[in-house]
Amino acid sequence: MTTILLIIIYLAFISLGLPDSLLGAAWPVMQTDLGAPLETAGLLFMTIAGGTILSSLVSGKVLKRFGTGKVTAVSVFMTAGALLGFHFAPSVGWFIVCAIPLGLGAGAVDAGLNDFVSIHYKAHHMSWLHCFWGVGATLGPIIMAQFMSGQDVWRSGYFCIAAIQFGLVIILLTTLPLWNRVTKNHPITVESEVDTSLIVDENVTPIKIKGVKLALVSFLFYCGVEATMGLWGSSFLVNIKGLSAATAAQWVSFYYAGITIGRFVTGFITFKTTNRTLIRGGQMIALTGAIILFLPLPATFSLVGFIIVGLGLAPIFPCMLHETPARFGKKHSQTIMGYQMAVAYTGTTFLPPLLGFIASRSTIGIFPICMVMFVAVMLLSSEKVNSLLSKKYITEE
Repeated sequence: MTTILLIIIYLAFISLGLPDSLLGAAWPVMQTDLGAPLETAGLLFMTIAGGTILSSLVSGKVLKRFGTGKVTAVSVFMTAGALLGFHFAPSVGWFIVCAIPLGLGAGAVDAGLNDFVSIHYKAHHMSWLHCFWGVGATLGPIIMAQFMSGQDVWRSGYFCIAAIQFGLVIILLTTLPLWNRVTKNHPITVESEVDTSLIVDENVTPIKIKGVKLALVSFLFYCGVEATMGLWGSSFLVNIKGLSAATAAQWVSFYYAGITIGRFVTGFITFKTTNRTLIRGGQMIALTGAIILFLPLPATFSLVGFIIVGLGLAPIFPCMLHETPARFGKKHSQTIMGYQMAVAYTGTTFLPPLLGFIASRSTIGIFPICMVMFVAVMLLSSEKVNSLLSKKYITEE
């Protein structure tokens, strides 16, 4: 029973990933068809992310009242309806309207399923859960590329993804009783590598705990890198490297494939090494990939760079989430987790549109420079957190 529900949760996370990569993959063609400026993609992306932030902030109360199963089903229905709206939308204004329920639905699914898995399943399932998000994010550009390279148009790509989402809604509705059964019968499982209850002062306000603000910076720039790569990667490949829109979309799908494969492998590696090691290693790999994109190399190397960045990003987000109670204590971990998710979505909301705003007034060639800077800031802030907590632990000892 718990295994069946876990499969359904994985399917739901695939559906969460499918729309995330569509806009960036299709935008080089959408921009021309709609007669919109380059930065419009940033505005749409910001609208989606804004809805995600809003639904994440209220998800706690909604989940407690209605339960994870019902909230997930309704949220996926909202995203399916929004994607269908993208298929029919006649103008940019209608795209903005449809972007609102797309973001609201995605945020509720993300918060609800992350919380449910962290409570009821072992830690390695967190990496595999986000691996299945990568499956969806990888399939999105592949599906869109098939429509853009054939006789059809990008609108049919959105229609196809909407149909897949509606199919998942049917599955979720028919399996609603499973959620209550697992909640009642499956034991709560919460893991952390270290018990820091003796290290962290329980009376301190969570935001004032040493290292929390720096950890938030890491989340901000992690999501900035991940989202910016997905949104502007195709535009960079088309406008700077001279690739066709369909080929660029396929190459971006390899970036998401890197994240997907990396997270699948990370699930096994967590049995052998620590979150801290995985986070640091992932950041170094991502920085290497970003540097490859920055260097004046032939277009083929850009594909290598995209894959390497994806592989590097793979372990960072799930491991940082799982490391929260070990870093800052179990009492405050739920509150700090909320801070981290809110800041993560803030990075998703503002950093990609910021790059688009600057690029529209200069060149999309600044894309790799920004990627190197974002990854570097993430790495430095993360290492500073490790340094602060190591010193604090030694002092307390």
